[in-house]
Amino acid sequence: MSNTENKPHFPPGVPSWLIPLLAVAVGVIAANLYYAQPLIALIAKSLNLSPEIAGLVTTLTQMGYGLGVLLIAPLGDLLENRKLILTMLSLSIVALLGLGFATQLVPYFIAAFLVGLCVSTVQIILPYSAHLAHESVKGRVVGNLMSGLMMGIMLSRPIASFLTDLFSWHAVFLFSASLMFFLTIVLYRFLPERKPAATNLKYSALIASMLHLFIDTPLLRRRAFYQAFLFGTFCLFWTAVPLYLSGPHYNFSQTEIAFFALAGIAGAVVAPLAGKYADKGMIRQATALAMVSTSLSFLITHLFAPGSTLSVACLVIAAILLDAGVTANLVLGQRAIFSLRADHRSRLNGLYVAVLFVGGAFGSMSGAWAFAHGGWLLTSYIGFAMPVCALVYFATEFLGSKVDIA
Repeated sequence: MSNTENKPHFPPGVPSWLIPLLAVAVGVIAANLYYAQPLIALIAKSLNLSPEIAGLVTTLTQMGYGLGVLLIAPLGDLLENRKLILTMLSLSIVALLGLGFATQLVPYFIAAFLVGLCVSTVQIILPYSAHLAHESVKGRVVGNLMSGLMMGIMLSRPIASFLTDLFSWHAVFLFSASLMFFLTIVLYRFLPERKPAATNLKYSALIASMLHLFIDTPLLRRRAFYQAFLFGTFCLFWTAVPLYLSGPHYNFSQTEIAFFALAGIAGAVVAPLAGKYADKGMIRQATALAMVSTSLSFLITHLFAPGSTLSVACLVIAAILLDAGVTANLVLGQRAIFSLRADHRSRLNGLYVAVLFVGGAFGSMSGAWAFAHGGWLLTSYIGFAMPVCALVYFATEFLGSKVDIA
């Protein structure tokens, strides 16, 4: 095969370097969802928020994101994409400035909700990038963007801690607002227009159609439930492991935990590879490998006695295996649904992300509950069981030819 055939194909006038730019964009945008996580105690104290409800510091942002995925991201099937993306980015700058200057509880909560709402722009950019790519390289394009997304997620927490140590928690959001402003200017300059086919569809009909799409698209449901199990495992691990590392076995400081979290960046390396295998028609094999990798990650954390150097090494390997498996399956799922009808792509992606988001919420709650009631052992049992459930469901793909699969 020639080098020309290996290169991604894009419509006339769309440069190949636009995809790396969009990968950076989704990473910068997605980071806004996670900056506050390591700062919950500081922000709650600053805003006189009681410890019992300090979780609202991040919960409102997550709620905004969930609603944005369901109510705003589908607009990619209705409105001109470039204008929609730039409008959402502009709103996010205002919301981040609101967080950066917030000194009262209500303004902070309003701004935090709006930030989450605007992070849903990621789920507009992902289908938009799939529209730009030739079918033969769609998986690699999605993989590149997911690599950027994972980098943004994993770097957001250490960056937030570092800037807070140097200045204050307000500086984190002012820093992000400046990044978003620069990103908006760059995308305004280089982002090509993309007009969807369904421009005559009313918004109410657009949203109503999502229920029918979910019911009538078995492939969407299957891939969404796979990823809900795996993303739930991801959230369970990253909720419980800081508690485990800061406990009596390891006594890690917050800085040491932040460095440990960087192990998850390895997942970003896997994303383009998963997309490449998906483009070659190997979605089934890669899906099985991703699920096995995720389930095994919990088993290896029990190979050595807690607190030993080898046990820390196993936890690092577990984090890498887990993040790689979850990221790979996410790319495989989006590659599969982006191969369905192009005029439904934003709605299908919104439904996909909404379902996995529910799985993530369950995983976060389960992680905190399991560790409080049974320590790392109970957490590991649940963490191992969730991807195994996905594997059992995946096995039904082989029961008959009528199953709608990628």
